[in-house]
Amino acid sequence: MSGLPLWLLLALFVIGAAVIWVAGVYLSKTTDALDDRLHLGSALGGLIVLAVATNLPEIAITVSAAASGSVDVAVGNILGGIALQTVVIAVLDLFGRRGRGVAPLTYRAASLGLVLEAIVVVAVLAVVIGGSQLPPGLVLARLSPDVVLIAIIWLVGLFLVRRAGHHLPWHEDGAAPDTSRAHPSGSGTQNQDRIARMSTAKIAIIFGVCALATLGAGVLVETAGDAAFGRLGLSGVLFGATVLALATSLPEISTGLQAVRQGDDGLAISDIFGGNAFLPVLFLVATLISGTAVLPQANAADVFLTALAIVLTLVYAVGLIFRPRRRVLGMGVDSVAVVGLYLLGIGGLVAITVS
Repeated sequence: MSGLPLWLLLALFVIGAAVIWVAGVYLSKTTDALDDRLHLGSALGGLIVLAVATNLPEIAITVSAAASGSVDVAVGNILGGIALQTVVIAVLDLFGRRGRGVAPLTYRAASLGLVLEAIVVVAVLAVVIGGSQLPPGLVLARLSPDVVLIAIIWLVGLFLVRRAGHHLPWHEDGAAPDTSRAHPSGSGTQNQDRIARMSTAKIAIIFGVCALATLGAGVLVETAGDAAFGRLGLSGVLFGATVLALATSLPEISTGLQAVRQGDDGLAISDIFGGNAFLPVLFLVATLISGTAVLPQANAADVFLTALAIVLTLVYAVGLIFRPRRRVLGMGVDSVAVVGLYLLGIGGLVAITVS
């Protein structure tokens, strides 16, 4: 890639981003259908199926970086991406469903299940910050205790979300009485959706093809973007936390917008929280491949972005509980706060990188 002209690198970056966008739309449609056929529920479907599929670019980047010994690249990409992916909820709030009388996204999707997912994200990221302070030699059988704990918290979180989807000792099992609901299969808009009329096997094949397209395009975006924006003078940390994080977040944006327009607001938010909880699990994979402790290699910018991601997640957790109905600048009050905090965070990141 480094030998290609700049215009070609930028063109490949745009092509890869376009493929990710289109594939993301079909990932959302097929996930919604598979959730219904397999009785997963939108929360668990977003937490596992869609979250893993839309994070295939990050998986590929992490494996490639760990195999080549560039573990710091994997750490920066993952931790920078989590903060930006949380901001994607604000994008979905702004562009998903608009019009007079339409409540903000967190009002429509509010449920204790989503609050629980936000708690899992915060717990995982807290371990990430703690793990970054451990000695780098704390490795046994190609594993370090921090990445093992992250994986355990993620698995426990899956169990709790699954349980919350079946029963919680709250009104309507933890869902607010006037939240939006996805259209059940065979009724409403899905009755006219040709994907909903396909066989489960065909839907699974389309899902797999789109997942592979997302994976390949994600690798293309990372390699072409790194070469192109490196020539333009953008530092590695800023590139990973902004341009690369935005490009690898395109699956979440496209799938989220499609989910919101299908009426499944919970799936859209669950995809974001699920992906943010899953991404740190990749540190376990990176540790196994590289044989070295990954998190102690996190720099000050990585730890700063992790703390920022925790704050942004907590803002949305509060929004899901209090359900603000007022819109400001086309978004809920919580989304406005998240965008403002993220912009402040980028200012802090710039200050860290230039100091």
